[in-house]
Amino acid sequence: MEKYGDFDVVVVGGGTSGVAAAIASARAGAKTILIERLGTLGGQMNVSGPPGFAYAYMFNARKEQIVGGIMEETHNRLLKEGHALPHTTPDFRIGYSFSLVDPDYWGLLIFEMMTENNVELLLYSVAVDVVKEGNKVTGVIVENPSGRQVVFGKVIIDCTGEGHIAARAGAPYEQVPKEELEPHTVSFTMDGVDWDEVLKYIRENVYDFNPMVTPYLDWTDEQVRERIKQVTDVREISNFMGFYSLRDKALAAGEWHPYSGVGFFIMPRENGVIQAHFQHSSQVDNCDPTDVRDLTRVEIECRKQIQIALKFIKKYLPGFKNAYLTRMCTEARIRESRRIMGDYVLTKEDVREARKFPDVIGKSCFSSGAKHVATTETITGTDVAFPKDGGSYDIPYRKE
Repeated sequence: MEKYGDFDVVVVGGGTSGVAAAIASARAGAKTILIERLGTLGGQMNVSGPPGFAYAYMFNARKEQIVGGIMEETHNRLLKEGHALPHTTPDFRIGYSFSLVDPDYWGLLIFEMMTENNVELLLYSVAVDVVKEGNKVTGVIVENPSGRQVVFGKVIIDCTGEGHIAARAGAPYEQVPKEELEPHTVSFTMDGVDWDEVLKYIRENVYDFNPMVTPYLDWTDEQVRERIKQVTDVREISNFMGFYSLRDKALAAGEWHPYSGVGFFIMPRENGVIQAHFQHSSQVDNCDPTDVRDLTRVEIECRKQIQIALKFIKKYLPGFKNAYLTRMCTEARIRESRRIMGDYVLTKEDVREARKFPDVIGKSCFSSGAKHVATTETITGTDVAFPKDGGSYDIPYRKE
C-alpha cells in the first residue's frame, strides 16, 4: 500500500468541525493534513446547508459573547467583505442571536485559510480504515482516484460527523435507534422573493406563526405577536416557522406533503440581497446514517418532497409567486448519528444548571432536549432544558 505521508495531526472530515480543528492544529505548530471525501470543504455549512442556526448563539440571553475563536474570525472577515450580516438579537427574540453569513463565500474563505495556515489537503479521499499499533491509532487508510493509501499521524481526529474512524478504531460509541433519531434534510434556497409582501402577510396573520418565546423573555405570546406587527425589515425576524393555515389548506387539496414544516431562515447574499433558505420543507425520519440503504432512501424521498414544496411555495406563500430555486444542497444534512463516548457525557441537567468545568474548551447556550425540528415542541416542549438565568454552560475536555 502506498504511503502518502507522515503528519503530526491527521484530521478526517472537512466539514465545519474538521476545518476548525485543522486550522487550530496548524496554528499550534503541528504538521497537519485534512482528509475530505469530496472535492470541497465545508460540510453542513455549505455542502448540505447552511443550517438555519449556523453562526447563531454566539451571544447568550444576557448578550454576553460566549463563542469566539475561528468562528468569530470567519464571521468578522466575511462581514468586512460584505458577505455576512451583523450580530442581531431582536427585543422580541431574547434567547436567540443570529450572525448570518453567505455560505458560498464562507466556502471560499475556508480554502483561503487552509493556505494561510499551511494545512495540507487530501481531497476526493474516503477514509475506510485505520492502522493501529496495539491500542494506539497510528494512521488512516484512504481510497481515492490514486488507489489505496495510508496517511500516518501522531494524532488522529475524527470529524466525519458519523464517527466512522472512531468506530473502525474500536472506540466506544452510542447509537440511538433510528426510530428515535432526528429527521434528515435536503435544504434549498429561493430568490426573487417580494419581502414587503411576505412581511405584510406576517403582520396581518401573526397567529399563523410560532411566536418562538423563550423562558428568558418576560413577554407573553400575545405581546410578541403585537411586536411582530411592527416589523418592517425581514432581517429583524431572521427565521420563520408557520404559514400553518396555508399549509393546512394545501394539505386538504393534496398539494403539500405531511412530513415536514413550512418555514425558512434568511440567507444574506451580495449587494444586500436576502434569500429564503428552507431547511424544514423536505425531511425524512427513521433513517440510520450509518446504513447506506437508508441514506439513499433519504436522498430520493427528500427530492420528491422538494418538488412538492416548490410548487406549494410559489402557489400559496405570499411574496413567493415569482420566486425561483437558486440553490439545492448536494446531499442530505444529517442531524444525528453515532455519538463517540468520551470521558464525560454532557447531561440535560448540566445545560439547565449552566454548569461550569475547570477544563472547559467550549461554551454554548443552546437548549437541550428538543426533538423533531419541524414541530413547535422544539421551542415549547416541557422536556427542553435552557441554561438558567440566560447564561451558558461549559463543554469539558477531561484531559488526563
